[in-house]
Formats: sequence, structure tokens, C-alpha cells
Amino acid sequence: MIVLTRGFVIAIDGPAGAGKSTIAKKAAAALGFAYIDTGAMYRSVTWKLLQTGEPFSEGLAGRLAREIRISFRPEGARNRVFVDETEVTDAIRSMPVTKLVSRVAAVPAVREAMVDQQRRMGREGNVVLDGRDIGTVVFPDSPCKIYLTASVEERARRRGKELEAKGEAVDYKLLQADIAARDKQDMERDVSPLKQADDAVYLDTSDLSIDEVTGTILRLAGERRPQA
Repeated sequence: MIVLTRGFVIAIDGPAGAGKSTIAKKAAAALGFAYIDTGAMYRSVTWKLLQTGEPFSEGLAGRLAREIRISFRPEGARNRVFVDETEVTDAIRSMPVTKLVSRVAAVPAVREAMVDQQRRMGREGNVVLDGRDIGTVVFPDSPCKIYLTASVEERARRRGKELEAKGEAVDYKLLQADIAARDKQDMERDVSPLKQADDAVYLDTSDLSIDEVTGTILRLAGERRPQA
């Protein structure tokens, strides 16, 4: 059991496309907390692996995860991501990274390296983290856990709008199939599978606005944060 020695951790878990990062950033800003994008950390390792030009292997992924230096630099509403001083904020959202990240994140050595970094960051102060296993593995004793989800159709709609805004053509049926396949992979992996913590609040965002979801999380944080 990881014991919080300092600060307050809000743990947000859920499947891809549920709006975790958007909500976590807004909640962190409203509370004056730091935001740690754990998904970006796994994407950063995946990006680094692709940069080598070598085929995927657990050994290579694990070695890179141990060596990599990941940092976040907030800039207004944007959370810039750097890998070994190279900015990868947009690069880690590319389709090649998206297609491979679940395999990389399932490697035990990768998860161990990233979880160590996340726990260190969490101990440094008040933080909001989002990912797949924050409430179940990284900070299981956090008093404020949320499982954020939405229907596959709604998640595909949101992702499709993002891609179309970038000028990319979207096949929504294929996008839904990709999201469903990633859910299955994340939920069935041997190491730290995606699942709702027993004491997490289940929150379906399919029919809720960003402000409504953020407001719910802020209310929960207020109720569960220890009083000084």
C-alpha cells in the first residue's frame, strides 16, 4: 500500500476517449493542483521506441522506459510534453503511437518505471492524475477516485471530431472498432488491467458537458479532501 505522506491525490481512471485528460486538466486548474498526464508518459515511451526504427520488443520498451526523461511544462491551457528535452506534445498523439501504446503500456518493466515516476510526482504535492490504474495500483489509498467512462459511440464521435478538425478523413465504424479493441486489450492485459477501483465513483460522461463533469469532480474533491 502506497501511503500519501504529503498532498492530496485525485485519481481518475477510465478507457480511451472518455475525456479524462480534458477533465483532469480543468479540475487541476480550478483547484490549483498540478496535472500529471500519465497516458502521455506511456505515449512518450512508445514514441521513443518508434524513433529507434527497431521492431517492438518488451526488452527494448523496458530499457527505454528506464532511461527516458519525461517532463511536463504547463503553458496556459496546454500541457507541453518533453522527452529528453525534445517536445513531443503533438507527436505522441499520432496514429502510429496510438496503435502501439497499449502493447507498450502492458510491458511490466515499462509500467514499473512509469509508476515509480508517478508516485514520486504524487508525493511532491497536490496533484490530479489520470490513466488506467491510478486508483487501483499507483495510489490505491487515494481518498478521491473517479472512474470516468462513456459509450464507445460517443468516444468515437469525440475522437472523430478531433481528427476532422486536423483535416483528416474519418471512418467512424473503423474508429469505433479500434476503440473497442483497445478497451479489450487494456482490460485483459496481465499487468495493471483497466478496471474500476472498488471505492471509485463511477461517472458516465456520454450525456454530460465538460463543465458538468468537472463540477462533479470538484464537489467530490471538496467532500473527500482532509480538512486542515
